[in-house]
Amino acid sequence: MDKYPDQKRAVQYLYPPIDPFDQRMVDVGDGHLIYMEQCGNPDGLPVVVLHGGPGGGCSPAMRRYFDPDVFRVILFDQRGCGRSRPHASVTDNTTWHLVADIERLRTLLNISDWAVFGGSWGATLALIYAQAHPDRVNRLILRGVFLATQAELDWFYGGGAGKFWPEQWSKFTALLSETELSDTIGAYNKRLFSGDRATEVLYGRAWSAWENALASIHSNGSTGESPGEYARAFARLENHYFINRAFLDQDGQILEQMDRIAHIPGHIVQGRYDMICPPHSAWNLAERWPNVELKMVRQAGHALSEPGISAELVRIMNRVAEGVA
Repeated sequence: MDKYPDQKRAVQYLYPPIDPFDQRMVDVGDGHLIYMEQCGNPDGLPVVVLHGGPGGGCSPAMRRYFDPDVFRVILFDQRGCGRSRPHASVTDNTTWHLVADIERLRTLLNISDWAVFGGSWGATLALIYAQAHPDRVNRLILRGVFLATQAELDWFYGGGAGKFWPEQWSKFTALLSETELSDTIGAYNKRLFSGDRATEVLYGRAWSAWENALASIHSNGSTGESPGEYARAFARLENHYFINRAFLDQDGQILEQMDRIAHIPGHIVQGRYDMICPPHSAWNLAERWPNVELKMVRQAGHALSEPGISAELVRIMNRVAEGVA
């Protein structure tokens, strides 16, 4: 996440860089090993950080949204991405595997309940995890809400966002035939899982470039070329989850099950000009959640590293640390 240009301006709001006091690979079964780290205060308030993507992985910058004297911060790379192994694998890699992994980590670390901090896909996973285990979550802090609905996927991969970014949309669709434009997720799926490494990297870079170009409100559309293996893993995992509708039983499931977590205090930080996850999802979520605080950040897009987004998230966590949130 700290690859975006805004990061140099956002860091003024963050705590100084810190190193983990615990780093390890955790065997979660099914042939998967996930990377996990802890930083901050070993006896502090536990908070687990769920990264975006799927497939984005954690970055050192994600440690810096929390007062290290107060919080015990747990970060991990979800199955198939970052330092977790096997890399780019979608075998036994579903939303429900990830929910089980989160619970496995909580049990392993002997934590009774914790705050869950997540953005974009991390917000999706945080909500689904909380709905599955409402007694294990004491607070939700969400950014750039994505509810894994068909309407959201249609917006981003069906041409809605492309009306605002026609140059980048043209690049994203240039690798497809005219007949494939009605299902870009399916068309990319064929190439990302073709078995030919060069093809998978080519389409992985194009998939990643489309998303990265729209992440920041300050973007000029130029993202540079992502490292091939990172782009391949990121694109394969996102595509795998999106073509399977996040493995949910029905469209709109998260909103339909908000009664399960109505009692959990929540905070939503949403960029007003988020092109990837438009604000209506955050608004709809807040309408179903009586115990939530929604903050629309003006002059901000989607990225965690947007200065206004970073400032608001740190403010919230400071209030939590002080016991006033």
